[in-house]
Amino acid sequence: MPDFFSWLPAELDTLPRYLVAAALGLLIGLERERNPSAKAGLRTFALTGLFGVLAAHLAERTGSPWLIAVGLLLTGVMIIAAYLRQPAETGDPGTTTIAALVLCYGLGVLTWLGEIRLAVMLGISATILLYFKPELRGMSERLTRQDLLSVLQFAVLSLIILPLLPNRDYGPHGALNPYQIWWMVVLISGVSLAGYAALRLVGQQRGAVMLGLLGGLVSSTATTLAFSRHARASETMMPIAVIVIVLANLVVLVRLGVLATVLAPGLLAQLAPVLAGGLIAGGLGAAYGVRRLRPQGELPALAMDNPTELRPALGFGLLYAVVLLAAAWLSDWLGSRGLYAVALVSGLTDVDAITLSSLRLHNLDKLSAGVAVNVITLAILANLVFKSLLTLAIGGWHMARHAMAGMGALGLGLVAAWAIIHGFSA
Repeated sequence: MPDFFSWLPAELDTLPRYLVAAALGLLIGLERERNPSAKAGLRTFALTGLFGVLAAHLAERTGSPWLIAVGLLLTGVMIIAAYLRQPAETGDPGTTTIAALVLCYGLGVLTWLGEIRLAVMLGISATILLYFKPELRGMSERLTRQDLLSVLQFAVLSLIILPLLPNRDYGPHGALNPYQIWWMVVLISGVSLAGYAALRLVGQQRGAVMLGLLGGLVSSTATTLAFSRHARASETMMPIAVIVIVLANLVVLVRLGVLATVLAPGLLAQLAPVLAGGLIAGGLGAAYGVRRLRPQGELPALAMDNPTELRPALGFGLLYAVVLLAAAWLSDWLGSRGLYAVALVSGLTDVDAITLSSLRLHNLDKLSAGVAVNVITLAILANLVFKSLLTLAIGGWHMARHAMAGMGALGLGLVAAWAIIHGFSA
């Protein structure tokens, strides 16, 4: 325990554990006290927390661990009997309160076992879950079949397939590691799923700025394609389409920064300034566009496919493996020139694969930090060129010239920041 309690006499050195358990019980009980149908409130929860500590204390001192199980059984029987004897008038069976009370007992046991930090975190988390019942219920009611399917498929990708794959290096240059490859699939799917969930939760009628940011988090290519079509179909949609497309491509830089932070934090010192240069220049261009174009009108729905479907996941995993192998082979054969060629080609359609490949090779000490930053920068520029051509071919010149100006500002910011950094390092 903290030194704050060092003044206590030796026979009371266990008192702080009882105080923590009582505090956690009071916290959970305070929320339950607000529920008229709950058969347990402040005092019951506080006493249950204390009972959990006492049961664990006695179990340790007497060498009878079964006392903890008996205490848990008594706690459950007590609260169930209270509901059976006097059912709630609202018809609530009280299962939530029963579960919360049993949890409170378990937190008391955890506190005695010395897991005080974990007990506090669980107690606060439980109180949050209890307090936000209306919001959680509303969220679940808004879930569609596809939303639930996305969550389940992501669970399959991350919790079933990933643990089964061998974590060993195979193939030429030891570049292919099935576990690491699928971990990249899980990471990209998770980022896309987070954007998809945010898009569903906040709705698509919150403005072009919000739609662009969240659409870019899910898929900047899909967002660019969809709004280029909207701009072609309706002249009044042009301002909205430009803002959404530019912002979606700005989010790509944020995505890459997050990936680098997770996978290769040592690279951030050189990569972050380059990404920041693109974000600043592109953000200024987007702000100017919002002020000048003044997008108004009703936003069209942004149809997004399930970001966790197995077929796209397998496709990305295969693409990542091919890019990784090609990058390792060409880097060994042609040096940085071969790697830059891979960045140009693969970056046209998918900047994530070459970025993850570069981060992986850097972690394996097969790629210097400077070359990795060059490869990622080149891939982003190639991707911006591809999407600029996409807006021109689908949305037409009237819309594309504005979108290309915004993406051009982003690219110029990247190049300028890259040049400045290389100028200082030269």
